[in-house]
Amino acid sequence: MVSPDNETRVPGKIGDRSASDVVVRLRTQDGRDDWIYCHSHILIEKSKYFADRLSENWPTCQVLDSRNCVEVYCHEPDFDYYVNVVRLLYAVIDGSMDEMWHGVRNALGILQVAVKLGCPQIVTACVKYLEAVPWEDAEEEEILRIIPRMGLQTEPILARLQPINPSAIMGVFLSGLQFATSSPPPMNYVKISAQKQLKYMITEDGDAPLLTADDEIKLEVKECVKRLLSRFNNLLEALLREPVESVCGPGIMSFQSYLSDLIWACQILDELEIMSEFVNNWIDASDKIVKFVEQVSPIADKTEITETRIHVIVAVARVWEAIGCGTVILPTEKRLHAVKVWLPFVRVTKPFIDSVITNSDGDGDGDNALAIKIGGELWQYLESTLVSIIVALPSENQAEILTEWLGNEHIQYPDLTVAFEVWCYRFKVARRRLSLVVGDHGTTNTH
Repeated sequence: MVSPDNETRVPGKIGDRSASDVVVRLRTQDGRDDWIYCHSHILIEKSKYFADRLSENWPTCQVLDSRNCVEVYCHEPDFDYYVNVVRLLYAVIDGSMDEMWHGVRNALGILQVAVKLGCPQIVTACVKYLEAVPWEDAEEEEILRIIPRMGLQTEPILARLQPINPSAIMGVFLSGLQFATSSPPPMNYVKISAQKQLKYMITEDGDAPLLTADDEIKLEVKECVKRLLSRFNNLLEALLREPVESVCGPGIMSFQSYLSDLIWACQILDELEIMSEFVNNWIDASDKIVKFVEQVSPIADKTEITETRIHVIVAVARVWEAIGCGTVILPTEKRLHAVKVWLPFVRVTKPFIDSVITNSDGDGDGDNALAIKIGGELWQYLESTLVSIIVALPSENQAEILTEWLGNEHIQYPDLTVAFEVWCYRFKVARRRLSLVVGDHGTTNTH
């Protein structure tokens, strides 16, 4: 092996055949073959692999004017990475390599080869680059597949993916929760994004949720929503005290902002199974909500009132769902009140929304875009949950609701035919059923 004296060493230039004393021969099983003329002192200094191969303990073959030859076999997809690593051995490791990686995938390929060839300076520079730059989803998947097997030297790359202290997650969640329910400021993309991510944090969707829905989380969410509901009630009181003309515009926008936050809050409360307080509060405020919407409807801008009614309908769907599915258990008077207040509102709002769609120009803008937010599935779901609520009421209450429905001009929606059929059947067979169960003296009749 050629071993030039330290004092006579020069930096050298890769590929300079006249000044080189070693050939690195890169080969693949597919027949690719590349000879790179190098300097042994650079290879030995910067690569443990080449230091071992060029040592007296490693048998080498002599080719081309007695120069040492190091044959390196590699897979075809990695060939260019090997070439780049050999070239990078000649680069000055002082920060000048920061712009030489040409993307995450290239740097990742070079890193794998640098680790195999024992090139610590190149490894350090690759790690520094990969740790600092953004990754696309596919690149992140590749990094997660490769880096964990490469040892401590590459661990800094995974720093952004490491689990963090649960208290830090809780801090982010609580701060985001306050921001996500920060009405009356209007909705914007930051707030919408925060609401989306907070729901993602507590949802189990194939991966474990970031936060466990324990008592502490539930208490914090309930308190935050309670404050939001209190502010919403205060807004309602203030809007109803003002002249109708003065609340159009800013007043309606604030009302919509609160409704948006409340609709989002329903998703979180439903996920955590703590909808009860929200449903009770909504029913208590129902008369005021309907009164406000009906007062502003004749004079408000059509787009404003369309958006407002859409928000209200979506909130009502959440409330009816909780009642109709039995998620929230309410006394009869509250369930009856929920039907009596919101059934007229829903039956009037649907034809209003339908007319907006029918009379639009069909370009997907303005009123039409707002109206399309309510699809046919939501109207059907409202109808089915309403039926579920009605058939769970006492028979006399059902009769009252059905009598009003049969005489109403909006009999087509909601269609209570199923509730009517159930009521008729139950009423007709009720006495016979009861007589079979309860005897003359209140005991079970087994005959």
